Amino acid sequence: MTNKTGHLLVIDDDADVLTAAQLLLKRHYAQVVVDEDPGKIPRYLEQQNWDLILLDMNFALGANSGDEGLRWLGKILELQPATSVILMTAYGAVDTAVKALKQGAVDFILKPWHNERLLTTVANALQLRATRAEVQHLKSRERELLPVSPASGLIGASPAMQTVHNVITRVAPTTANVLVLGENGTGKEVVAQEIHRLSKRADEVFIAVDMGSVTESLFESELFGHKKGAFTGANGERIGRFQAASGGTLFLDEIGNLPLHLQGKLLSVLEQRQVVPVGANTKVAIDVRLICATNMPLRKMVKDGTFREDLLYRINTVEITLPGLRERGDDLSLLLTHFIDFYARKYNLPKRKVTLETLAKLAAYPWPGNVRELRHAVERAMIMGNHEQLQANELLFSAAEPEPAAARETATAGLDEMNLDKVEQLTIERALRKHKGNISHAAAELGITRTSLYRRMEKYGL
Repeated sequence: MTNKTGHLLVIDDDADVLTAAQLLLKRHYAQVVVDEDPGKIPRYLEQQNWDLILLDMNFALGANSGDEGLRWLGKILELQPATSVILMTAYGAVDTAVKALKQGAVDFILKPWHNERLLTTVANALQLRATRAEVQHLKSRERELLPVSPASGLIGASPAMQTVHNVITRVAPTTANVLVLGENGTGKEVVAQEIHRLSKRADEVFIAVDMGSVTESLFESELFGHKKGAFTGANGERIGRFQAASGGTLFLDEIGNLPLHLQGKLLSVLEQRQVVPVGANTKVAIDVRLICATNMPLRKMVKDGTFREDLLYRINTVEITLPGLRERGDDLSLLLTHFIDFYARKYNLPKRKVTLETLAKLAAYPWPGNVRELRHAVERAMIMGNHEQLQANELLFSAAEPEPAAARETATAGLDEMNLDKVEQLTIERALRKHKGNISHAAAELGITRTSLYRRMEKYGL
């Protein structure tokens, strides 16, 4: 037997209305409490949180203005802002309904009602509450996580980055879709966050989805949501990323990894600005600012027939190409200082200096993993170093390309030690060097997903 959920409170001065509502709703929801006296509302709100309150609009004898209902609506939303309220009345004045919706009611129903109409209205109101709660949770998580990100803010004053800054400044206030191109580790998500921060949606949610880690079987559920029972394991309703990001910004990373047969589904949503959750029959309107990113050559993929040309046109109203770290000149010094300061605060460590000699050695290194590689190198060196100054060999510990003989010796050393973690680390390092930091290619050669590779890189500090 399915466990019922939902805590409902019904307030109406008509005993027959209360009886009818309780008999109908208790078959579908976990708790249905009814009462004739609106004066008890504050006490009910003190006792527990309610998912939904059905509230009559007129209680005094002969009253039909709806003022009492609107007054109690304001009190409910003051005491429990997250509670959904549906107002009920036998007088169907349109202006009263509009006033109620403007003041925070989620819907309006006339008495006497049709049972199916009431059940649908209640179900929609509860779903709206759940959606708002999930979006609020995502916003809270975003506020918690973004300030502590070592990559927060777009750092760089080189000519190449000044060009990027200029494009961001011009495109951010618009609603244009943006495509961010660049090698792995160049900061594509940081650019997306900066566009969001400078946009008119800055107070709304920013949601990032790594398309390379979304399995084909869960693509629609993850992005569009699903209804309870839509497939095996769908034990409850879930809103998709498009709905969760509605009103804000949706960042689709590694868009080039999306299989061709799923590209059409994404294109359809972008064109119609509606999603249909898996197992649902109705469309849900969405309002998102879309930013996509990839390190793959989309135009070549269009020619090869592996990426839809119409989808490419849809996602790149404005295109931003990020330079590699080796192309950014003095930005290396700025980023180095930023990461040293960040990890000194994070781990309560003294700040360490960098000599000109060390900086010169770092500038000569090609940084195939770009800013991400530099960040990991600084974090490792800050934790493991014992000197006042950061040394080049600390920062380039696993980055320097060994000679072929040395590479073979290093690779077999892990095997001789019979240490599985060491063997795995060395194998990953070799794959990353071979593919010059390209995560997708390294993961493919290792036979694991990009997500798994990132997890192992974090484990070994790579």
